Amino acid sequence: MRVPLSWLREYVDLPAEVSGRELAERLIPIGFEVETVHQSGAGLTGPLVVGRVLEIEELTGFKKPIRYCQVEVGPEQGGVRGIVCGARNFKAGDKIVAALPGAVLPGDFKIAARKTYDHVSDGMICSARELGLGEDHTGIIVLPSDVTVGADAIELLGIRDEVLDIAVTTDRGYCLSMRGMARETAIAYGMTLRDPALLDTPAPTSDGFPVTLADPTGCDRFVARIVRGIDPLATSPLWMQRRIQLAGMRPISLIVDITNYVMIEIGQPLHAYDLHRLTGGITVRRAAAGEKLTTLDAAERELNPADLLITDESGPIGLAGVMGGASTEVHEGTVDVLIEAAHFAPATIARTARRHKLPSEASRRFERAVDPNAAAAAAQRAVDLLVLLGHAEADPEVTVASTRPHPSAPIVIDAGLPGRVAGLEYGRSAVVRRLQEVGCTVEGSDQLSVTPPSWRPDLTDPNDLAEEVIRLEGYDRIPSRLPTAPRGRGLTLRQRLHRRVGRALADAGYVEVLNYPFVGKAELDAMGVPEDDARRSALTVVNPISDEHPLLRTTLLPGLFATLRRNVGRGFSDVALFETGLVYQPRPGATAPPRLPVDRRPSGEELAALEAALPDQPRHVAAVLTGTWERAGWWGGGREATWADAIEAARTVAAACGAELTVDQEQYEPWHPGRCAVLSLDERIVGYAGELHPKVLEALGLPPRTCAMELNLDALTPETEVNVRGPEVSAFPVAAVDVALVVSREVPAADVESALVEGAGPLLESVRLFDVYEGERVQEGTKSLAFSLRLRATDRTLKADEVAAVRDAAVASATRHTGAALRG
Repeated sequence: MRVPLSWLREYVDLPAEVSGRELAERLIPIGFEVETVHQSGAGLTGPLVVGRVLEIEELTGFKKPIRYCQVEVGPEQGGVRGIVCGARNFKAGDKIVAALPGAVLPGDFKIAARKTYDHVSDGMICSARELGLGEDHTGIIVLPSDVTVGADAIELLGIRDEVLDIAVTTDRGYCLSMRGMARETAIAYGMTLRDPALLDTPAPTSDGFPVTLADPTGCDRFVARIVRGIDPLATSPLWMQRRIQLAGMRPISLIVDITNYVMIEIGQPLHAYDLHRLTGGITVRRAAAGEKLTTLDAAERELNPADLLITDESGPIGLAGVMGGASTEVHEGTVDVLIEAAHFAPATIARTARRHKLPSEASRRFERAVDPNAAAAAAQRAVDLLVLLGHAEADPEVTVASTRPHPSAPIVIDAGLPGRVAGLEYGRSAVVRRLQEVGCTVEGSDQLSVTPPSWRPDLTDPNDLAEEVIRLEGYDRIPSRLPTAPRGRGLTLRQRLHRRVGRALADAGYVEVLNYPFVGKAELDAMGVPEDDARRSALTVVNPISDEHPLLRTTLLPGLFATLRRNVGRGFSDVALFETGLVYQPRPGATAPPRLPVDRRPSGEELAALEAALPDQPRHVAAVLTGTWERAGWWGGGREATWADAIEAARTVAAACGAELTVDQEQYEPWHPGRCAVLSLDERIVGYAGELHPKVLEALGLPPRTCAMELNLDALTPETEVNVRGPEVSAFPVAAVDVALVVSREVPAADVESALVEGAGPLLESVRLFDVYEGERVQEGTKSLAFSLRLRATDRTLKADEVAAVRDAAVASATRHTGAALRG
């Protein structure tokens, strides 16, 4: 809301020394965000005077029409001056605004006498844009004929002013008017308000213009007034045009300007119909199927059955509260008008404006709620201005069609409630005074009976009233006290586990990301997920953020792939990412969730039905990596990330959870068939890891040899706390022994390793596979696996026979479980 300070002073007797910035400092503490204080006319200096065009000489021979004008500017400014001008919207005898040499216009544009188009231009004839009065640059300003030649145009036009640009919140629609902002200003300064809506309005008559409210929920009040005999040559006075410009709108014509002026002044949108273009009476109703309307912007619109319309016997003539229709608009020859001042349901107007993408000044106010009792006053104010400025006459008949219910019951509030909420002692008198200042009627002593004013529909319960008292008493008075936090129970087992997993992966070189939990069918197609795969059974979001991602994810990989692709596309070739988050798996046979009541607490059966309808939501952890895993340097060559690193990431997660995974080869989309591992815990599959399939990489736009892993983190979560202990450090020397075992090619190395661990016993510190050989030196269909065993005791140095015994026991266990034989 743009609030000119000079206009505001008409309703509140502010001290002359109060500036726009000082006023802003008073409004901000009571809840208004003043975005800027615009200095209108800043940088403008005279001489800027009223001139009269005496003669016009049309200059030819140039690329565009040029006129050389003789302009009378008054004896004090040199009498008559010759000025070159390209505008053509004025004629000899018109009075204009002339900037004479020495003047400086906005933008530091200095005026001087200069030769142009073979003539000396001794000044400039100004447009509204050149004076900073608006964006209209189609022609120069033509002043009314009764202004005095040579008068100061700066004072005449009211160019110098201060305008506060105030961001009005949606619950304070009454402040989208000078009336509302004047009320708040009067409260801030403790002054009396001159309410522009306090007008004497005539009583409704039975023989007024016929109006029918066919939809009382959409429109509960409609005031209609007729004004006849408007002078079609009458124009809006300069003061009205200037106020409309300062408020951020454009002057158009007398009739339209008056409706806009009253809307800005009182907050009630008005609409003027050409009376002779109406057919029969007016009916307010919803649109019928197939109806169309051409609005004032010349656009033909398909109407929706939910649209509220203003109609006559010819059909729709306006979108109620949004924009009028072209068939009944006022024009240059309009002499008789019908003034409409109605009250519409905020939600109805808001939906219509959004449905048709047609925001307007009227809809902006209606959707934030307009004072229903201001309609008659606004209509009377418009009639008075039309009679005064348009030399017209108002019909005595007054139409007030109304279906408004009786006023709502008063709100009962404890006088001490605002103080208890704020932590201050306000006292009853302060509470009553503040509520009366906002327009409430207050009765009672300790228990107050408060009736909010008609322009404050946001005041519905005691807490709303308490907020008003606290706001006006000053938020800065509320003491700052940190609440004492209750003793907590600490993190849960699952929370500690998730943090431990995140730290472990971060320590391993991965970066955590957070993705949206939405996926699309195209992403699952690109991953090669079969149609019968459980990951295809995804829940569809009713109102998705994007139509391309309407499904709740059943796997974390699509989001990680998109993030990886985004990073690679920005030049990061070595990337390792991980994410922990929920996936959503529909429960077999689940029904639609019940609609819970809002007037009571749901019953146990309703809550159980709601719980049964929810999907399973296990927490997963996933990682993707590409590029260099170990960098090259003076220490040696680097190494590219491989499928083994993805498996190691899964083992890192398992170790943080106190679990040990079993690794076997498998085929599972989107991994490479020969480089995919299935990860199990106690014979239960908990995830997969490996290198992605080349076709998947091509479809997703990812680099070659990209690897990934995903685990069901909930499946790794122990029932009780797991104390992950660090390795014990022994002071005694290690005994290293290597064994090379020949096994069938189909036997996994992990099985052989597990057998060695089982046979070696407690003296085994670690075992590592350091060589795999398949060739001429071993039998066809077999392979040689070389392991390094590190043995150590905590209390002694191992002897050679102890080391040999452990080695033999480990080999025997491997032979027994996997059929391994020592390589000769």
